Amino acid sequence: MLELGKRQTLYIHRLTEIGAYVGEEDSPENAVLLPRKQVAAEAKVGDSVEVLLYKDSEDRMIATVHESKLVRGELAFLKVVQVTGIGAFLDWGLERDLFLPFKEQTKRPQPGESCLVGMYVDKSDRLCATMRIYDHLSAESPYQKGDTVNGIVYEVKPLGAFVAVDGQYFGLIPASEVYQVFAPGDSVTGQVTKRRPDGKLNLRVRKKAYKQMDSDADAVWKRLQAAGGRLPFGDKSAPERIKEEFGISKAAFKRALGHLLKEGKIRVAEEEIEAL
Repeated sequence: MLELGKRQTLYIHRLTEIGAYVGEEDSPENAVLLPRKQVAAEAKVGDSVEVLLYKDSEDRMIATVHESKLVRGELAFLKVVQVTGIGAFLDWGLERDLFLPFKEQTKRPQPGESCLVGMYVDKSDRLCATMRIYDHLSAESPYQKGDTVNGIVYEVKPLGAFVAVDGQYFGLIPASEVYQVFAPGDSVTGQVTKRRPDGKLNLRVRKKAYKQMDSDADAVWKRLQAAGGRLPFGDKSAPERIKEEFGISKAAFKRALGHLLKEGKIRVAEEEIEAL
């Protein structure tokens, strides 16, 4: 089946002056043009070629071997190249820009900005972009508790940071696990802490305490040096102040201080840390 917006392996059925006609192995009647400049010099009938199908400026299906910045079923940040009275146009790496209709915008993008989008086929059988990516994510991921995953933050709310795992699956870094500032577009690597009954994933982006302690201690030490050897924080400091200043919990902060104390680098009072 020929599918717009997806990379697929097709076969050369005819070679002509304008290019190669490629299609499914048993369906030469549905072959699509791959322009001559993209056809390998040694290509011959029967060869397989990996292509992406889209519509050209005359609304005809056409094949390309070029890599696009986005395919259907995934998400990507694309740059806005033009805003018109009907919507915006995005650079997705191919000759014809990708259309982002007004109705698929969650905010009005400006030329030069980049926005996180998915791709769909509209009622006119054309490829379009959408900023409403929630509807394009799946809960059918292959991941389980303990797996390490990669993703893109697409929304931040009081509940936590919402992540598109692999650009395809629902993920959430709960507020209780948020120890740094996240913004839409941030790339994250985390560990699955829970696969919920609905298939959505809860994530942790920090390492387990004993693995994280060294890097936390190093961060506190660097902050202490930058402040001239003294910081107005200690055992009695409020958790909120610690999180705001260092981006970690009070428990993690105390583990870091303990590590630095053991190394003989600091002295800790109720409301002050001093480098030795």
